[in-house]
Amino acid sequence: MDFIEPLGEGLYAIDTGFQRPRFDAAFLLVDSGRAAFIDTGTNHAVPRLLAALEHLGLARDAVDWVIPTHVHLDHAGGAGLLMRELPAARLLVHPRGMRHMVDPSVLWAGATAVYGEEEMQRSYGQLVAVPAERAEASHDGQRLAIGTRTLTLIDTPGHARHHHCIWDERSRGWFTGDTFGLSYREFDTAAQGPWIMPTSTPVQFEPEALRRSIERMMSFEPACMYLTHYARIGEVPRLAALLLDEIDETVAMASALRSAPDRHEALKAGLSAIYLHRVAEHGCDMPPQRVLELLELDIELNAQGLAIWLGRSARKAPAS
Repeated sequence: MDFIEPLGEGLYAIDTGFQRPRFDAAFLLVDSGRAAFIDTGTNHAVPRLLAALEHLGLARDAVDWVIPTHVHLDHAGGAGLLMRELPAARLLVHPRGMRHMVDPSVLWAGATAVYGEEEMQRSYGQLVAVPAERAEASHDGQRLAIGTRTLTLIDTPGHARHHHCIWDERSRGWFTGDTFGLSYREFDTAAQGPWIMPTSTPVQFEPEALRRSIERMMSFEPACMYLTHYARIGEVPRLAALLLDEIDETVAMASALRSAPDRHEALKAGLSAIYLHRVAEHGCDMPPQRVLELLELDIELNAQGLAIWLGRSARKAPAS
C-alpha cells in the first residue's frame, strides 16, 4: 500500500490523505504484537489506518492506545471514529484537550469559525465523541509500555497548550505533532536535506513557551523526529537551530506589523517573504509561485495565529 511508509524499529508513517500527498501523517507503532496510533488525521483517514493494521496482519484489538499529540483536527479529528473500531484501545490525550475529545462540540464550533461549515464537512467530517470511560489524561513525564518498549510523554506548549510530545527510547525519536514545526518533503534538497518552518496556527501560539519545549526535547539528544507534517527527519541539531532562528524572525516581523492598517494581509506578505527567502537559501530551486502554492494554507493560518498572539501580548503589556 503506497500510503504506508515503513520507518524501521516497528514504526510506520501512514499518509492520511489530508490536503495533498505527504502532507499529514499518522504513526503506527508495533511491538511484540501490541500497537498504538500516534495522531490519527481526520475522519477520512480512518479507513487507511484500519487498512494499515490489516496489511500488517494485526487484529484491531491489538491496538492498546490512540495518542493524539494535540486536539487540532488534522491530528485528532478522526480519534473518536477510530476508537469505535478498536475495541481494546484507550485514548491518551493532554489534560487540556480531554474535554474536547469527550465532547467535541466546542472544538467543532471553534474550527468552524476558522474554516466555515462547508469546509469542515469536506475536510474533516462530523466529529465523533470518545466515551469518557475510554479516555485518559496524560501527565508530564508519564511512561507508557507498548509491548516491550517504553514511551515517555512530556508537556510541550507553544504551538498549543493542549500539546504533548512522545519520546520513543528505542529509536531515540520524538513524535512531535506541531511543536517541532513543519518539514514538507517537496522542499528537501540533495545538498542540504530537509527544510523546516515553525507553525503558529490559531489560537495558542506562544513563542517563548515553544522555544522552551524545543530546547527540552533537544536535551534528550534525539536521533530523529517524527513530524505529523511530514514523517521522519534526521539532522536534528541543524533543524532545531534553524527552527529557533525562524521563530525569532517570524516574531520580529509580526511585532513590527502590530499596527499595520491591513494587518492580516501584511502578515501574510511578511510570512511569504520569509519563506521564499529561506527556501531559496536552502538551495531549493522550486519556482516562487509553486512555493507559495504549497504553503498557501500555512501562510493563511500562521497569519491568523500571529494576529491572535499580537492581540494577547498587547493586553499583557504594561501601560506606559
